[in-house]
Amino acid sequence: MTKTSGFESISTKLERIAKQAREAPGMVFTTLAHHIDIEWLHEAYRRTRKSGAVGVDGQTARDYAANLDENLRSLLERFKSGRYHAPPVRRAHIPKGEGRETRPIGIPTFEDKVLQRAVTMVLEAVYEQDFRDGSYGFRPGRSAHQALDAVWHGTMKMGGGWVLEADIQGFFEALDHRHLRSFLDERVRDGVLRRAIDKWLKAGVLDDGRVVRSEDGTPQGGVISPLLANLYLHCVLDVWFEDVVRPRLRGEALLVRYADDFVAVFALEEDARRVMDVLPKRFGQYGLTLHPEKTRLVPFQRPRSRPDAKRSGGSRKPGTFDLLGFTHFWGRSQKGRWVVKRKTARGRMSRAVRTIDQWCKDHRHRPVAEQHQVLVGKLRGHCLYYGIIGNYGSLVMFRFMLIRAWWKALDRRSQRPMWWHRFKRLLDRFPVPHPRELLPPWSASANP
Repeated sequence: MTKTSGFESISTKLERIAKQAREAPGMVFTTLAHHIDIEWLHEAYRRTRKSGAVGVDGQTARDYAANLDENLRSLLERFKSGRYHAPPVRRAHIPKGEGRETRPIGIPTFEDKVLQRAVTMVLEAVYEQDFRDGSYGFRPGRSAHQALDAVWHGTMKMGGGWVLEADIQGFFEALDHRHLRSFLDERVRDGVLRRAIDKWLKAGVLDDGRVVRSEDGTPQGGVISPLLANLYLHCVLDVWFEDVVRPRLRGEALLVRYADDFVAVFALEEDARRVMDVLPKRFGQYGLTLHPEKTRLVPFQRPRSRPDAKRSGGSRKPGTFDLLGFTHFWGRSQKGRWVVKRKTARGRMSRAVRTIDQWCKDHRHRPVAEQHQVLVGKLRGHCLYYGIIGNYGSLVMFRFMLIRAWWKALDRRSQRPMWWHRFKRLLDRFPVPHPRELLPPWSASANP
């Protein structure tokens, strides 16, 4: 069978599962693993990123592909018979925000990534029919930019209001396996799939040469972890907010969640404070804790015009809140209207500049042409994410800081100083493009 026909066959299977789940919202699936065959694993292999870091076995994607068919057939047989052994994930730490705080991530073996991708494909077909519209993180066809747009349109429609900015403390480490299994029971009870999920939950983490196992958490970085996290918060937060909280509110309300980051916007302060009081109790029932310093209620009403402010004895200046790397605030548009604006959050900008500065120091002895190529790529990636309406000034600032970091690194790579006029000639030969040149044609970078 050709690759194209195989892909069409898998698409048909996925659509059949999705249709069944959509038409029977309360149905419990007891047989799903039979959909995973050798073609399915080939498609899972194709969807698995090949350039990722290696796991505890040190096997790369190229090593695995050297004998791909035999490896996949062995994987399928071990998966179906229950003999598959989930190896522990290798722990790594990546920067988180400002300072020295880091976020632990798990790096599975490549074969484990392929099997997790295959199981995730099945579960996505089921749970995509259940997930609510306010959930955007790690879902097919959804992105962080769409979550930001939903917050923008919601706050503009309400004229602002009160924003509940929440942060779940150590969510991926605190996720309770007992509750997760009960949530899975409501929809998926296929023995083969559930056995594999249990093995991944119990696989443990290799940290500093020691395997650590826990009854809580799922390693951040695993292929299946985002779906399990979405399912957990779908049951704990999304369904509760939409079906229980919203009908009891007096005014409008909006919940937007991207993985474990979320904000809730309320038209009335009374509603916001009621939810703020009950939310920690709701999370506590499922082993989750809100960060006491990063969870807050922000007054975010649209500023009044000057005549209105005088008649009402003045008005309180609205606050700001952060979501997905952007600070949201009220500002004047080019036409003088009050609109919600977004700019790169200070912590994200600082972290990005530090990363560029460190890269320039570590690679300053590489050929200039290679440095230029990598730096332009980093600038392009930064602009593609942060290049939203109203944020052009932050992009220009990041470009300036990148150029300055490059100049300082080249100045230190030899005893001959790199004076500005020399560096200017180098920039003429290796130009650093302006952000507007890197943004796609559909992206508007001017203020609204």
